[in-house]
Amino acid sequence: MTETLALSPNPDALSADDAVAAGIDFAELEVSAAGLFWSEYRPQDAASRIWRWFAGHTTCLTPDGFSVRSRVYEYGGGSFCLADDALVFVNESDQQLYRQLLTGGAPQQLTFDDKRYGDVRFACGQILAVEEDRATHRLVAIDIADGTRQLLAEGADFYAAPTLSLDGQRLAWIEWQRPHQPWTSTSLMCADRLNDGWSKPRCVAGYAQEESLQQPRFDLQGRLYCLTDRGGFWQPWVETAEGLEALPAAAADHSPAPWQLGGCTWLPLGNGGYLASWSEDGFGVLGLRAADGSLEDFSGAYSRFRSLAFDDQYVYCIAASAVSPSAVLAIRRDDHSIQVLAGGVALLPAERISRPQSLRYPSGDAEAHGYFYPAMNGAPKPPLVVFIHGGPTSACYPVLDPRIQYWSQRGFAVADLNYRGSTGYGRAYRQSLYLNWGVVDVEDACAVVAHLAERGLINPDQAFIRGGSAGGYTTLCALAFQDVFRAGASLYGVSDPVALGQATHKFESDYLDWLIGDPQTDTERYRARTPLLHADQIHVPVIFFQGELDAVVVPEQTRAMLKALQDNGIPAEAHFYPNERHGFRQAVNQADALEKEWAFYRRVIDGRL
Repeated sequence: MTETLALSPNPDALSADDAVAAGIDFAELEVSAAGLFWSEYRPQDAASRIWRWFAGHTTCLTPDGFSVRSRVYEYGGGSFCLADDALVFVNESDQQLYRQLLTGGAPQQLTFDDKRYGDVRFACGQILAVEEDRATHRLVAIDIADGTRQLLAEGADFYAAPTLSLDGQRLAWIEWQRPHQPWTSTSLMCADRLNDGWSKPRCVAGYAQEESLQQPRFDLQGRLYCLTDRGGFWQPWVETAEGLEALPAAAADHSPAPWQLGGCTWLPLGNGGYLASWSEDGFGVLGLRAADGSLEDFSGAYSRFRSLAFDDQYVYCIAASAVSPSAVLAIRRDDHSIQVLAGGVALLPAERISRPQSLRYPSGDAEAHGYFYPAMNGAPKPPLVVFIHGGPTSACYPVLDPRIQYWSQRGFAVADLNYRGSTGYGRAYRQSLYLNWGVVDVEDACAVVAHLAERGLINPDQAFIRGGSAGGYTTLCALAFQDVFRAGASLYGVSDPVALGQATHKFESDYLDWLIGDPQTDTERYRARTPLLHADQIHVPVIFFQGELDAVVVPEQTRAMLKALQDNGIPAEAHFYPNERHGFRQAVNQADALEKEWAFYRRVIDGRL
């Protein structure tokens, strides 16, 4: 009874509905003389809409019946751009381009086909975009006036970031070939405008050595820049006659892994200076770096920054901190004063928010990273929930996450892990997952329990593990191959890597070869790391959550894993959501999953499972 009371939330604790409703998010800032524009996602209606801040007022521009979201490479990104007196956006339901005048009126359809579009940018009267035609990808230009299509580049497996110089004479982009991912090896390409089109593309960087390049940019003088990790971190470099040359930069990643298109975490200012965000010891920095290496820090009290933009008066960004959720900020360049344009509403009083503490702990023969959030009920050794992010080449951040607060308000401590393979700690740390998926990530998940227990911060006999997508795979591996956790939750998680490779989409179809090995020649390694084949080694309860429309981890995987556990007499349950894809977007389903997971752990602790 004592344990049950310790896990009962306070009467004013954050509810699942409140935690989900607070999950408003923002993306893709664009600025012009017509104002600042951004995409805003609200879980309540599962739609993304464009908002504008102009003359001190914010206005929603997207009419009912439209949602602005690209699905290129399944993860999308780069879903809208400014085009003189109009917006051009990708409509979620049909993935077509639409033009909407800033003065009002209904959006007018610009493309009429069965293709998808993403990473849209406007230049010289055309919309540059990545075009997805089933399993074929190209760069195209769509005329803003009549929708005429022009082919810019094809032949590579994947494309990203089409970028035109200000004078319209140079076109740069990123491309990569299978089996690589955009965070392992890409190429920076460039073409010059001719009277009748474009010159043959030339490779600026990438083919001569294995490096990951992203976010190409031209400055006002037409010089080409990009981020590359050839120096160990994603840092800004500039093109010279001798090749790429490094700019002064912190020894830190200046970008996360480019899972989505359209990311903007740095912008050149000319004369060798640039505005950028980067990660230091897991915490974000926003700064203006001069050519001599000096830094003007705009971070303030925030700890993560993305979607950067600027004009003569302001630096704009999407930012979050340990006590405030994502917000659109305008930071004055002269005095660094901050104006919150959207979001950032306090979820809880500051004194009731569990704050992240940096974790750097030994794991195997290496070390791992993450954040620890204490339980908010004052229990000396509370139960622990270990959060495993997806990707797996992704990251968690020290910002206010309503889901984490939901658990801490109910007497759980939380360890949010950046296990080996996560981004934010350089190329070597990211590459440490090579052929080691299901091994080093599991090792890190188990090691954090021992680390926190040794410090007297948690009860190791009441440790739980949860993860979505790739995080679900790590969760199931930890339950099958280690005896550390009392129970676990897999949200649209991988249970059969071979089946995943056969059923998943092109963007990730070769990812498993890098993570585990060749399914044809490394069959024993796959067998050893497939939770479905080792379901008889799981002896603790498991709960599953799965979208029926998931094209990444298909529902059949979850049903097979559930049946295997139930056939072995293990308490296991699954909840399927008919209208969800990979990653839940509907507020009612997110809240339902959160409540069911909490009730599940309660039953485990109470001995009812």
